[in-house]
Amino acid sequence: MDYFAHIDGERKQSVLEHSEGVARLAGMFAGEFGKYEWGYCSGLLHDIGKYSLRFQRRLQKGDVQVDHSTAGAQLCAAKGGYYSFLNYCIAGHHAGLPDCGSNTDNGGESTLSGRLKKKVEDYQAYQTEIEVPQLHSAPIDPKAVPNPYFSLSFFMRMIYSCLVDADFLDTEAFMKQGKTERDPGTRIEELYRKLDKYLENKRWLENKKPDTINGRRSEILRHCMDMGTQEKGMFRLTVPTGGGKTIASLAFALRHAAAHQMKRIIYVIPYTNIIEQNAQVFREILGEENVLESHCNIDYTSSEELRPMQLASENWDKPVVVTTNVQFFESLFASKSSKCRKLHNIANSVIIFDEAQMIPPEHLKPCLAVVEELAAQYGSSVVLCTATQPTFQNFFQRNWEPVELCPCMEEQFRFFKRTRFEDIGTVTEEELEEKLLKETQALCIVNTKKRAQRVYNAIKGDGVFHLSTTMYPKHRKRVLEQIRKRLEDGKKCILISTSLVEAGVDLDFRSVYRQLAGMDSMIQAAGRGNRNGDRSIEESPVYIFGMEGKEFVPGQQMQIDTSKALLLDGYQPEDLATVDQYFQMLYQLKQDEMDKDGVMRCFENQNYQFASAAKKFHLIEENTVTVFVKREQEAAKLLGQIRNQGYSRTLMRQAGQYCINIYDRDFEKLNGQGALRPVSGDIEDFYELVSEELYTEEMGLKMDIEEGIGVFW
Repeated sequence: MDYFAHIDGERKQSVLEHSEGVARLAGMFAGEFGKYEWGYCSGLLHDIGKYSLRFQRRLQKGDVQVDHSTAGAQLCAAKGGYYSFLNYCIAGHHAGLPDCGSNTDNGGESTLSGRLKKKVEDYQAYQTEIEVPQLHSAPIDPKAVPNPYFSLSFFMRMIYSCLVDADFLDTEAFMKQGKTERDPGTRIEELYRKLDKYLENKRWLENKKPDTINGRRSEILRHCMDMGTQEKGMFRLTVPTGGGKTIASLAFALRHAAAHQMKRIIYVIPYTNIIEQNAQVFREILGEENVLESHCNIDYTSSEELRPMQLASENWDKPVVVTTNVQFFESLFASKSSKCRKLHNIANSVIIFDEAQMIPPEHLKPCLAVVEELAAQYGSSVVLCTATQPTFQNFFQRNWEPVELCPCMEEQFRFFKRTRFEDIGTVTEEELEEKLLKETQALCIVNTKKRAQRVYNAIKGDGVFHLSTTMYPKHRKRVLEQIRKRLEDGKKCILISTSLVEAGVDLDFRSVYRQLAGMDSMIQAAGRGNRNGDRSIEESPVYIFGMEGKEFVPGQQMQIDTSKALLLDGYQPEDLATVDQYFQMLYQLKQDEMDKDGVMRCFENQNYQFASAAKKFHLIEENTVTVFVKREQEAAKLLGQIRNQGYSRTLMRQAGQYCINIYDRDFEKLNGQGALRPVSGDIEDFYELVSEELYTEEMGLKMDIEEGIGVFW
């Protein structure tokens, strides 16, 4: 009898052909971290359940449902030994990595324990075509890792990634007869030559005058390139604002990857505006086809020309990937195959964490645990890149001492100092407003959206602007362009904002006012003053101030209190020692909260809880509701499509440009006034703003609303 894995019209793919194709691909992927035989074995055994007569009937007639994934897991469990580490991967290659469950689970449970007890169709015909491969190497050396259970769970996750990506790719190749439109891009060595040529044309490496900004940038750039030949490991790039860290980090990464035959460079960045900015620089140097943006604001489905990028976004098969902290870390703790298939492509990569201090302290332990695994076990090099370097060393489980890539670091910070800090103590809103009215070009950053709107309303007029996440992304971009134009033209420009302008936004103000916040935030805010060095330090003040009264600052109060204590003790924000002391104090205070969702407890023993960990781990708090604002014609059109067509990732990604997120307490007020209504019953916590007068061009969504009577739609 012939056994088939897939049928497409008259074309048929045998189970053996598919299994061997997946085995070869999964083996090649796992070979990147020295585990070819593990990937090969998982691929060869993953579909042996398709050797059942019932599955063959389903394939031919489609009138029955058959679980074909459990058979391979049961076979591995029966063989025992090393094979038992493949149970989770094979059982979950469609449904997702399961929880272990318990001995009391019955055969109907979705846990691994339940699946292993489940009665499956007879699949023994596999023995006529497939021989179970030998596994000679241990998954890990338990003596070489500080946390063997976690390392084992991560190993299984990486093999799972190899398996599911190989399964997707082999099936896709059959269904499309090899015409998949995939394009892995240019080899790293060629990209390094492209960068070399770009730098030569720009003559950026020639300036060796240490008394000029370009000379200093050139010094940092040359040193990063020279350091590229260092052995793989953990690195830091501590560069002051204006020091050229974007190009310098890319130069190190390409040189390092070329020197060690590494597969790709992955930039992990907290904000989409920085991603878009950096990705554009990379595309200019390396070519459009080699740079993949992977975040919620990017849509590769709008044009057939972008089809290769859309496919690459599924598994990150491009030489340069630029993504968010959220997508990177949540993928590494995901359980679903669609999110996990990219993970094996992180192995043997240079991973650059831009603005590394933005990894939330409450998730620091699980985040650093996966970073360590990638560097120690999977051939990756890690670069922690920021002007305000966090002190992670105390939380690494291995004795990492990251190598600094910035030459003469303290001297560089002295040279690039462009502003002076001045603590003006606690002020009232009225006093703050009086100060701002006397300015010509000033940025004022406060801690809450409500305060930003109040201060703006008090001083609004010609040349006064407001910017915060009460405005949807497309609206914010439009306002930012107006602000940039006024600054460049030397016109009056007073901006009242929240922290969203602190990093990655290229603005240059004469004065900066920053409400007391985390030390890193205040230093980042200072980078928006005298950015181009056109004025003296004395002419470029950064005023630090406290505000009277209490305010709701979720997740930030401890950062504020730590900064306040340091300033009272005489620490100066511009000193590198202050940054170091700030993070040491902050992490010491938060050390019991660095895995607040208990994700690491899911991997404390061999009863792994993959599905539970995925549900628990969310880098950004989920106690928010999304509000869609249909002020623009394109937004109204999108809303109609969502209502008529239902949820799709493409539509929701496009809709993100017209959405804002609000906390539950603000949602209750808006909903109580009847200002919101659900967009679709299929999408939870997704509402349309129906009271259009509550959204203005000046401020976005008004935050001074009062609780009212509910109106039900």
